[in-house]
Amino acid sequence: MAPKETLSSPEPSRKAELVIKLSEFEIPPTQDILLVGRRAPIGPEAARRMVDAVSPEQYELISLDHEIFEAIVVKKSLLTLLPKDKLLPVVIEEGNRIADANMVIKAQVNISIQVSRTVDI
Repeated sequence: MAPKETLSSPEPSRKAELVIKLSEFEIPPTQDILLVGRRAPIGPEAARRMVDAVSPEQYELISLDHEIFEAIVVKKSLLTLLPKDKLLPVVIEEGNRIADANMVIKAQVNISIQVSRTVDI
């Protein structure tokens, strides 16, 4: 009796494409991410309270050890799609290019996940 053949497929290839729109913060906050400058007119806790007033429990406040930004307020659903260690460095790097420590920057982030799989037929 011949051995039973098994189907195996390699681990699927996954990529994430980020499209980030950065602009100065406005009230009310309606975007996905806020980058709070170290000398911004509002602090991280006030920013978190503002977004919680609009969308309770939908945002996470993350303190930063960064020369320009004191904290980042990020929509929790984004962190479901892309882990913090992948998302935050990209957003901080791009925010760093346009901001100074006196600003609060809002960022609209669209994440699309691409999956490519191969199966045996």
